[in-house]
Amino acid sequence: MKKINNPSSPRFGKVKAVQLSTVVFLILFILLSGRAWAKEKAKGKPSVHQGRFSIAVLPIENLSAVMAPLKDIRGLFIMQLKATGFGVLEEEALEKFMARNRIRYTGGINKAVAQAFKNEVGVEGVLITSLELYNEVNPPKIALTSRLVSTGDNPVILWIDGVGLAGDDSPGILGLGLIEDPQALLEKAIGGLTGSLRKYLDRKPEIEDIKSAKKKFRPKEFYRSDLLEPDRKYTVAVAPFLNFSGRRNAGEILELQFIRNIRKFEQFDAIEPGLVRQQLLVLRIISPEGISLASADALFATLDADLILGANVIEYQDYQGLLGNPKVDFFVQLIEKKSRSVVWSSVSYNWGDDGVFFFDRGKVNTAHAMASQMIQWIWETMLRDHKRVRGAKESSAQAK
Repeated sequence: MKKINNPSSPRFGKVKAVQLSTVVFLILFILLSGRAWAKEKAKGKPSVHQGRFSIAVLPIENLSAVMAPLKDIRGLFIMQLKATGFGVLEEEALEKFMARNRIRYTGGINKAVAQAFKNEVGVEGVLITSLELYNEVNPPKIALTSRLVSTGDNPVILWIDGVGLAGDDSPGILGLGLIEDPQALLEKAIGGLTGSLRKYLDRKPEIEDIKSAKKKFRPKEFYRSDLLEPDRKYTVAVAPFLNFSGRRNAGEILELQFIRNIRKFEQFDAIEPGLVRQQLLVLRIISPEGISLASADALFATLDADLILGANVIEYQDYQGLLGNPKVDFFVQLIEKKSRSVVWSSVSYNWGDDGVFFFDRGKVNTAHAMASQMIQWIWETMLRDHKRVRGAKESSAQAK
């Protein structure tokens, strides 16, 4: 029998050649791996456009129920954010992150997603934008709500704002203020949101600026319990709204409007709706008739909330063209945790031309803009009338 360790053996030469090639392969593999690791280490997290605040811009959630250029809208938003000085996670890195974490829902984030954004790509916030109205018929109309949510173990809403515009909002003398180009109106809307976000990061205000709402948008009827303490800080969880209107996604649109207006008042704060959605899925809560007391108890047990807000949307109408009138009609109530009772309920309904008599002066042209004022009046009334209203039903005519 031949020994393979005999140097004169041909088989020995073949074995040595195989061994030598294996060693060379291992050395090359280690060198290349080390080089790749060094590059990755130098590179750090996935590429983020450098700026003062790093964010990931999620694909836009379409609540408008029509086909819209979502990619173009998002691209314009990202361009303005970068020009303003924000650090934006690059598209390829975001796509890989969303695929790796199986993220399909872009209307909110839960705790696991917020942690992954922080740990895997290193961004400080996630920008979530919902398109509520898109109409290119002259005069064009658009409505958007956008919010910035922090990443990490405790995702919270840092900033939220919205805009509802129509091309004929400010026609001016001889119609010189009319906007007939949908792209121009879109740029105006995105510019307003970008400016608002920049203003927030520059000042870091504790509460949002409050613009006055017209008195005609006060709730028509309301009930307020004296259990609601005006000097206490409340955290509000907004439950899914029931939609009885003919407008698709009207419930989700009005939920965002309430969250946005909650943030305007220092006595209230709102839980990120992605967290509420996640708990509803975990608890398997389906409320075809609204949030029941049992469902509210389950949410109170899992969310750090003092109040749960629910609503029925009766009407939420926009119109296209020059002739028409938006209409918003809803009923809302608040359930308090300790007492397990309703501490606020109200009825609100308005047309866009309420109180308008001459040349459409003062008319509101989008349901978004009108609903925002209606909801702001709810929170103002809740705080303003606490000394007068002691669990009694009042009409808005008495709430001055």
